[in-house]
Amino acid sequence: MYRRVAAVCPGGVFALLGGALESSEIPPDPFRSYLQWGMAKKKVVRRRKKVQPASVGLSATETKTVPAGQLQALAGQVEKDGGAVLGAYRDPFGGRDVLIAALPIDRVDPTPYQRDLSDPHVKRLMTVIEKIGQFLDPVIAIRQQDRYWTPNGNHRLQALKRLGARSIVALLLPDPAVAFKILALNTEKAHNLREKSLETIRMARELGRAGKGDESDFAFEFEQAPYLTLGIAYEQRPRLSGGAYHPLLRRIDDFFDEPIAKALRERQSRASKLLEIDDRVAAIVDRLKARGLTSPYLKPFVVARINPIRFSKSTSFDFDHVLEKMLAAASKFNVDRIKQEDIVRAGGAPPDEE
Repeated sequence: MYRRVAAVCPGGVFALLGGALESSEIPPDPFRSYLQWGMAKKKVVRRRKKVQPASVGLSATETKTVPAGQLQALAGQVEKDGGAVLGAYRDPFGGRDVLIAALPIDRVDPTPYQRDLSDPHVKRLMTVIEKIGQFLDPVIAIRQQDRYWTPNGNHRLQALKRLGARSIVALLLPDPAVAFKILALNTEKAHNLREKSLETIRMARELGRAGKGDESDFAFEFEQAPYLTLGIAYEQRPRLSGGAYHPLLRRIDDFFDEPIAKALRERQSRASKLLEIDDRVAAIVDRLKARGLTSPYLKPFVVARINPIRFSKSTSFDFDHVLEKMLAAASKFNVDRIKQEDIVRAGGAPPDEE
C-alpha cells in the first residue's frame, strides 16, 4: 500500500496520507508535504464579542438632537425639489443623521445597477398597499444631482407609481456611498443567485467608471467574489445553472487587490473559462440523457464528478489551475460508467437560482 512513498520516507509521516498521492505528486520535502497535503488550513473564526444589554448607541432622547450642517443643506434641497421634510433624527445605533422626507415620486429612481424588476412581486405589493390603505415602509434614498436614488426600494417604488401615488416617504441619507450597499440593505425580496450576481457586476462597472479603489476595497458591498464572475457569465448566458458552480467558486474565487477596471478584465477571463466548462458539462449531460438517465441533478452531478478539489480539505487554491483540471476531467468523462443509482446517491438540493 505504501510502496509509492517508501522510497521517500520509509515508515514515516507520508504513511499517514494513506498512499493517496501519485509518485509524481510527492514534494521533495516530506515533512513540509505533510503540513501542506495532510492538514488543511484552518479558517480564523472571529467570535462576536458579547455586549451588555442596552449599552450601545444613543438613548431615545439623544436621537432627536440633530446638529445643523450637512443635513440642513440637504433639507433645503428637498424643499427646493418640491418635497417636504417630515423630520430628522440620529440613527440610534451609529449616531448618523437621517432625514425623513416625502419626495415627489417622479423624481425618485432605482439605482441603475439594481436587479431586474419582478412584476409578480410588484403586483403583490400593490394588492397589500391597497388592502391596508397605507404605505408604511419608507424606502432608503440618497440625492443624486437633482433627483433621488433608492438602492433598496425599487419594488415598493414601482408599486406606488402603478397605483398612481404622487409622493413617497423616504429615509434620506447624506452619504451617497449607501447607494452601493444594495445587497446588505435589500430585505423586501430575497435575491436569488442570478439577481445577486447581475446586481454585483453592475455595481462593479459603475465603481470602475468612477475610478474608485481596488476591487477588494468593496468586499462588503459585493459580499462574495464569485458574484462578480458569475455576473459576467449570466450576462453572456442568462440560463446558466450558476448554482451548480457556486459552491466550487466560493472555494477558489477571491477579490483582487487591484483597481476595479483592471479586475473586471480578469473577471471576464474567469467567466469565459467557466462558460467553456459549462459547454463541456452540457454536452456530457446530453450524452447521459441519451442513455436514458434522467434527474434534475444531472448538471450538479457532472460538475461534482469533474471537480478536482471536492475531497480536499485545503482552503487555498489557484483558480486557473482548478478550472484547467476540470476541463481535462470533462474531456475524459466516461458516460458509460455512470449508473442511475450513482445519480440518485449524489442527489441534493437543486440549484437555487432557476
